[in-house]
Parts: sequence; structure tokens; C-alpha cells
Amino acid sequence: MIEHKVVVITGASSGIGAATATLLAERGAKVVLGARRKDRLDELAAELGAVALPTDVRNPEDVAALVRLARETHGRLDVLVGNAGIAPLSRFDDLRTEDWTAMFDVNVKGVLNGIAAALPVFREQGSGQFVHTASTAAYTTVPAMAVYAATKTAVRTISEGLRQEAGPDLRVSLVSPGMIATDFVDGITDPAEKARLTSARDAVAIPPAAIARAIAFAIDQPAEVDVNEIVVRPTAQA
Repeated sequence: MIEHKVVVITGASSGIGAATATLLAERGAKVVLGARRKDRLDELAAELGAVALPTDVRNPEDVAALVRLARETHGRLDVLVGNAGIAPLSRFDDLRTEDWTAMFDVNVKGVLNGIAAALPVFREQGSGQFVHTASTAAYTTVPAMAVYAATKTAVRTISEGLRQEAGPDLRVSLVSPGMIATDFVDGITDPAEKARLTSARDAVAIPPAAIARAIAFAIDQPAEVDVNEIVVRPTAQA
């Protein structure tokens, strides 16, 4: 059941995060929103009647504060959706080493910071669920996407390891989107790659709501059912 569950969502100000927050709120969840873009975050929170906190997932204290806000506001935490991610894609020859570091800091360390903040709460409660947003890049890669793919492969591996350690009371779900109609391409630093992926997005991408429905499906299962991996891509995507 989704109704009345307390759900923290990182990367909640736009795209998949915002779509997930909207859908879960519509289904009766108490959503708690975190993202770096305060203006968009506050606007969505006001629209949904939710609480929100500017959150940089690279900072463990920010993520801990977001979890604390959920507990202070609603008394518990049922689900942590680790959705924050960046993708400044480029080829290795460009030597954009700062971008490589940033992707690992947000995409991988951000997930780990979420685990560190929520796992003790879930253990104390005797229940809880992690939902991590990965990517179809966790299963394959192409030129200019190797570092990004490595971060998403790491998220997949971390999620599986967490699942095996979680025991009978905690659930761990991984949702891997394909080409989604978001502002994902805005952060791409390689001009040729940005043009290619923008064209591909405009041709085949599906809306963020498709991923929100997959996340909701994983959350909505009975406590004894753990949906571990869902891959959602456009039918037209190769």
C-alpha cells in the first residue's frame, strides 16, 4: 500500500523525481522532497502540500537532515527514493576529470549517503524500503557514456549488495530508465553528444511519469514482496 507511507525523494525538483512525488502524493503518500534547486523544489512542495528541504546528496549532513525532517514531520520513514543524478557526458579524450568526479560524487556517493541516513532508521523501525534510480546504462555502455555507465553500474551493484544484507524486514528496489523526456541532456558537456542525445530524446523518449509508475509499483507491493529490478525504456529504443 502507498497510502499514508512516508516517502523521501531526492532529486525531486524536476523530471523523474517530480513525477514520482506527484504520483505518490496523488495516491496518498506523505512525500518529503529534497533537491538542490530551491525555487523549483519550493514550488512543487507548495503544489503538493508537502514538506521540502534543499538537499545536496553529496553532503551526508544534508541527506541526514532530510530524513530527520521526514521523521519530525510524520513520525517515521517508510521509503527513501534515491533519485538524484547528473550526466555531464563526454569522451575520455576531453579529459573532463572534474565531471568524472562529480558524477561519482552525486550518482554513487549520493546513494551511499542515503543508505547511511535511512538504514539505521529502518533497522529501528523493523521496516523500510530503498528505491534507487539507475539507468539502462547500468547494463550496457556506448562512447561518451562510460563514466556515467560506471556510476550506474555501481548503483546496481550497491543495491544488490544491500538487498542481500537487508534481511527479511527491508526491501531494496532498483529502477533503470531508458530514454526519458527530461532535462537530462542539458548537463551534457560534449556538444556532439548533446546534439545526438537531444535528437534521440525528441524522437523516442517516454515521459517521466512512466518511471514514476514503476517506482509506485515497487512501493505498492505487500511487505513480503520485494521487487528488485525494473527496466523501463521506450519501445522504440534499441
